[in-house]
Amino acid sequence: MIRVAVCGALGKMGKEVCAAVEKCNETELVAKIDIAGNDIYKTIEEAQKSVRIDVLVDFTQPASIFENAKYCLNNEIKPVIGTTGLKDDEIAFLKNLSKEKGLGCLIAPNFSTGAVLMMKFAKLAAKYFDNAEIIELHHNQKKDAPSGTSIKTALMMSEENEDFTKGNCPEKETIQGARGGISYKNIHVHSVRMPGFVASQEVLFGSDGQILKIRHDSIDRKCYMGGVMLAIKHIAEHNEFIYGLENIL
Repeated sequence: MIRVAVCGALGKMGKEVCAAVEKCNETELVAKIDIAGNDIYKTIEEAQKSVRIDVLVDFTQPASIFENAKYCLNNEIKPVIGTTGLKDDEIAFLKNLSKEKGLGCLIAPNFSTGAVLMMKFAKLAAKYFDNAEIIELHHNQKKDAPSGTSIKTALMMSEENEDFTKGNCPEKETIQGARGGISYKNIHVHSVRMPGFVASQEVLFGSDGQILKIRHDSIDRKCYMGGVMLAIKHIAEHNEFIYGLENIL
């Protein structure tokens, strides 16, 4: 039985994860952790003093995920990180710490299998197009922009091409930010925040005479639970650092 704690247990994603862990006959929910709760643990440290934790799933806030992950790896807890917002240098630090401690650590910008396939398809298409941009759309309570999924997508695409703005004319924004943020290999990323969305992403590729669109829409947060449970089971049995769910599918 895998002993699982959920950090951010009272959030929308956290509640879904708790329910999924409790439903599975291979996992046991040993701790709910959330700073907003009155009758649950406030911190990982507090929970660890009362129960043994094998895997901690983190769906908290961008400001806390790095410190949470460091604490876990320094205290023999394997983290599964679903909160986005980690910087490249923080991911590199956690990778080194995971190897140093000999503990598994999994960071997944997206746990939806459809979204993971969307990223893989975008990486494949990037070999054949010199122009591409990403539009990501989320609910208006998401604090980080751009999304971790769009950053991961751009990173994967950048491995296949050197520049995604080939042939573009010199540009001048008359409204700052109109062309979005510029990511790896000049991939422009546009973030939309609006009530009604859960999570959507569209990758646009263009060349003379054609446009290719690759899009994924998450309609309900339940679509992430299969990936979350897969990550928990995998990291419980392996002591490796993994960035992206596509690496264990």
